[in-house]
Amino acid sequence: MSADAPLQAGIEAFLGYLAVERRLSANTLDAYRRDLGDLAAWMDAQGLSDWRRLKQEALRSYVAGAHRRGLSGKSLQRRLSAVRSFYRHLNRSESSELNPALGLRAPKSPRKLPQVLDADEMTRLVEVPTDGPEGLRDRAMLELFYSSGLRLSELCGLRWSALDLADGLVTVLGKGGKSRVVPVGSHAREALQAWREASALGVGAPVFPGRGGGPVSPRTVQLRLRKLAMQQGLFKRVHPHLLRHSFASHVLESSGDLRGVQELLGHADIATTQIYTHLDFQHLAKVYDAAHPRARRK
Repeated sequence: MSADAPLQAGIEAFLGYLAVERRLSANTLDAYRRDLGDLAAWMDAQGLSDWRRLKQEALRSYVAGAHRRGLSGKSLQRRLSAVRSFYRHLNRSESSELNPALGLRAPKSPRKLPQVLDADEMTRLVEVPTDGPEGLRDRAMLELFYSSGLRLSELCGLRWSALDLADGLVTVLGKGGKSRVVPVGSHAREALQAWREASALGVGAPVFPGRGGGPVSPRTVQLRLRKLAMQQGLFKRVHPHLLRHSFASHVLESSGDLRGVQELLGHADIATTQIYTHLDFQHLAKVYDAAHPRARRK
């Protein structure tokens, strides 16, 4: 069901602002479009054809209905965040103070900890055979993912000019157009050097090109990673973010430096990074249960 034209016009104006002024990625814009579009369709069905007619009680009813239909608390939090941002933009253009999402909270969802691969599983995954250019590329891709904790979009958009293999550093463009410099480990440096020599790509070329020479698509990387995991005998659901989770968990487990892991991951809020402390505690609890004489279960 499509939204009423005035409602949709407001969304498109907001998306244009985000694209030009905030320079948000296409994926982020699509998420805003879906979230606001769903609310606009609901408003249209309720006979609300103007964003200024949406009151907090109606928005609360919309959130409750979406939750009953199975939308998670996390998804609803994101949706309310989109609504708050949308109304801030609307108020600036219309000199209004209306924002029905202010103070409105989504139902809480049980916290779901991310899955990780342990160190042995990661070693098995990254050590794919390197007989031929395809193997060299796969090895370089896997080693870089795990070595530097890159997001999928960061790896796909990476160009050789951003890599300093001599000093072991990579400069990546993260969320919100923020760049950060991340170390590249020795195994990843060797794999990347071997791939560069085999591919003979120029300094301005993508590190991992797709068809036509442009950057490889995220979907291609996801499918390739799933295939490689199966080939290496890993039967967990392996995806690019799992490698990022594993990187963060392993670094935190060894160092205990939460702030350092936050910087490496490029998290704006340390609360996002703190989830890995829960993973670390789970590991310590297992060690305790296995080692302490009075903790062992009969």
